[in-house]
Amino acid sequence: MKGVYFLISTIAILASATFLVSASDPGPLQDFCVALNDTKSAEAVFVNGKFCKDPKLAIANDFFFSGLQNPRNTQNPLGSNVTAVNVDNLLGLNILGISLARIDFAPNGLNPPHTHPRATEILVVLEGTLYVGFVTSNGDGNRLFTKVLNKGDVFVFPIGLIHFQLNVGHVNAVAFAGLSSQNPGVITIAKAVFGSQPPINPDVLAKAFQVDDNVVDDLQKQFWYDNN
Repeated sequence: MKGVYFLISTIAILASATFLVSASDPGPLQDFCVALNDTKSAEAVFVNGKFCKDPKLAIANDFFFSGLQNPRNTQNPLGSNVTAVNVDNLLGLNILGISLARIDFAPNGLNPPHTHPRATEILVVLEGTLYVGFVTSNGDGNRLFTKVLNKGDVFVFPIGLIHFQLNVGHVNAVAFAGLSSQNPGVITIAKAVFGSQPPINPDVLAKAFQVDDNVVDDLQKQFWYDNN
């Protein structure tokens, strides 16, 4: 019965996300795409997305990915593990504007505040209880929307907004997310701000967060784990 529920849930995620395709792709499919005047240059190797295989050479395995039914290791500082299925590991997704992810949570495990710059996300809980939420933009007053989700519940995170998921139950939790881009991207807020390479000038961060320089220095010395 669990297998049937898993299959139905995954199909529902994919079906729902297809309605969101026009909201993202086609559009930027990477962080940036610097133009070249000389298209014959050896540097001209990237496109907005990926090059396409001759359709006549496509095989079934180009559209296949296996293994999402298996639990992931959540023994890390965050207590969570994200398994993404996007155009990088399922090549048949190229130009289709859709991807998904499995998210495993230990008790009290967190998928920390992050954004997907190129995708809306729809989340369905398969097991456990999650506290989820997102924050709106400055123009909307940075309002926080939260909800406690149980098995079978669904929640949507609008494109580009900061969001998170926390396991508030006493057992492991599992969720699946559908995303409206073949390459949604992810920016983990804490890591991007305090773990950038090279580091952001501490004076900038101290003034932005209204804290002492020593606090910023300590945060920049932390190891910022990334489960995405």
